[in-house]
Amino acid sequence: MIGTNESRKAVVLRPSDLPRHDRGGGASTTPLVGPSCGASAFINGITSFGPGTEIPFHSHNCEESVMLLEGDAMLDIEGQESLRLQPLDTTWLPPNLSHRFRNLSNTQAMKILWIYARIDATRTLTESGQTNFVSAEHNKK
Repeated sequence: MIGTNESRKAVVLRPSDLPRHDRGGGASTTPLVGPSCGASAFINGITSFGPGTEIPFHSHNCEESVMLLEGDAMLDIEGQESLRLQPLDTTWLPPNLSHRFRNLSNTQAMKILWIYARIDATRTLTESGQTNFVSAEHNKK
């Protein structure tokens, strides 16, 4: 328990015990911290990319930080190849910046830890303008 507030408790989350959500195209996400465990200011999770997988360009309504946990990745910004990442490299992205992550390996998986600065974070696809709450994507079957 944290402090004197009886309703707030610390939580340990084990990704191997949590559901993974297929994002299509070789990417899957495991949501971690969020409102369901008591978070009120941010959400985070892990996204795995199969060999050669890239996600579409998109932006968010809040700041985002991403750490490359494993693999060989490229961060593309505003439609341009930008930064090659090594494991444990950590990014900070401002709101409304179009970006994507790509797995540069055709044989090995890649994995990122992402953190959004709002529990109501959205993802807007650059090409179509379609916007969804990140949390709603995790409830799709």
